[in-house]
Amino acid sequence: MALAAFTGAPPTQDAEPAVRRKSGIALVLLLPGVAYLVLFFLTPLVSLIITSFQTPVPDGDIGQYQAAFQWTNYTDAISEYWPQIIRSFAYALIATAAALVISYPLAYFIGVKMRGRPLVQNLLMTLVIAPFFISFLLRTLAWKSILSDDGVVASALRAISVLPPDAHITGTPFSVIFGLTYNFIPFMTLPLYATLERLDVRLLEAGQDLYANAWTTFRKVTVPLSLPGIVSGTLLTFIPAAGDYINASQDFLGAADTSMMGNVIESNFLVLQNYPAAAAMSVILMAVILLIVGLYVRRSGTEDLL
Repeated sequence: MALAAFTGAPPTQDAEPAVRRKSGIALVLLLPGVAYLVLFFLTPLVSLIITSFQTPVPDGDIGQYQAAFQWTNYTDAISEYWPQIIRSFAYALIATAAALVISYPLAYFIGVKMRGRPLVQNLLMTLVIAPFFISFLLRTLAWKSILSDDGVVASALRAISVLPPDAHITGTPFSVIFGLTYNFIPFMTLPLYATLERLDVRLLEAGQDLYANAWTTFRKVTVPLSLPGIVSGTLLTFIPAAGDYINASQDFLGAADTSMMGNVIESNFLVLQNYPAAAAMSVILMAVILLIVGLYVRRSGTEDLL
């Protein structure tokens, strides 16, 4: 075999069974992952789509539905909940932009400026991921207490006449976007750090040698080289933020007029027991996110991330 490969001669017939054996082993190794995806992703997705077309059982109790092809469930959901749909993606977009503005300088400082100081880098990265050690719910409840009318923030803003006496911080779009930004900042910082930490600083020095100022070097060299981290971070932030229902909930930082698609899905599924509407909203959410992500990745020129 080795002689045949070296001399350029065609492989012998003994190579075909070896190739088949390797293919069989690869197939066996792939089976657990494929079975997992079919069981926990494809099956629930198919069930969700089927549920979204169901209709109520005639003369049945609340929550009883039968199989059908009621495509008007989608049009009804869009016509009834279009404010929540727009609000979800608007909040997610603003929170993603805010997280990027906050996380990029932080990741740049840790990954580039602190390079060569592993102890400081590890300490700072530990501080970035430290919120993960606390429950998402507890962190949001803590901010609800901090931003409440009797909290230190509202009291201080009223003392300096920035916040009117009858105004509130919680239950506003600001508090919801703030909560989304705060909770998902680590998802933005980690991919940015992973990209910037591998950045070749000699390229930055070359830009300076070519008489480029700091802003030009950042815009022409640093940002293009860190684009994969920016795309990964924005996707990891935007996707869960668009479907979030905790921050916008009335029990946390939101109010009735700040509800998002996640709150609509939750109320239709758990409270109203309108399973087709909840399923239709879920499919709409997934479809819009896939469309936005596909266009964004293609536009940014990082199709290999898909």
